[in-house]
Amino acid sequence: MITLDAVRKQYRSHNDTVEIGPLDLEIPSGGVTALVGPNGAGKSTLLTMVGRLLGLDEGTIEVAGYDVTTTGSKDLAKILSVLRQENHFITRLTVRQLVGFGRFPYSKGRLTALDEQKITEAIDFLDLDHLEDRYLDELSGGQRQRAYVAMVLAQDTEYVLLDEPLNNLDMRYSVQMMGRLRDAARQLGRTIVVVLHDINFAAHYADHIVAMKNGTVVESGPVAEIMDGEVLTRVFDTPVQVIDGPTGPLAVYY
Repeated sequence: MITLDAVRKQYRSHNDTVEIGPLDLEIPSGGVTALVGPNGAGKSTLLTMVGRLLGLDEGTIEVAGYDVTTTGSKDLAKILSVLRQENHFITRLTVRQLVGFGRFPYSKGRLTALDEQKITEAIDFLDLDHLEDRYLDELSGGQRQRAYVAMVLAQDTEYVLLDEPLNNLDMRYSVQMMGRLRDAARQLGRTIVVVLHDINFAAHYADHIVAMKNGTVVESGPVAEIMDGEVLTRVFDTPVQVIDGPTGPLAVYY
């Protein structure tokens, strides 16, 4: 389980002061949890604080009982992996070399047979086997995004944090990516927390939804609870109607 207790963060962004919190939240172990909400709600900030890429001003965050502030980096990296929105890797890396970085907490740069196996499994899981020897600068944005996610999965952690993994992906690969992430949660026993913009993707692929607004968590629960017209209208400040779609609840907002 991931728990946030009285977490606060204040920082400057584009000459404005952004305040996050207080955040009190429990994200259950297992399955996919989607973070949704309007732009600037604090979704990415919450995720980066859980991943210890951004410090806290107040409060505590625990992942599987480990305090992310005080746990050693080496130990935390075997429990928790995170993919940020912006990734700046040397473009003359091949896909396989990039995915290999996910094994660094174990290999320290000297890959073993087990590391190579985990790299291959992650590449195959995201259907990148035909691209593994290609350089990143030879790939489309969507192909690179899939390679970054494979790198995170190769880290082989129980908890996986992904900030907008559907960036640069077209409809086909967005559907494929979310299906793969759901499979990773169910088949590989991962707990996946993902920032999504599309509430309907969250409704279809996630098990739980956390809705944020103005730096706080305003709703949290199973998909069936959050996929409610009144709830979503309040979260997004725009009229939303939830109807029964062919594969589950569908938010109509246009």
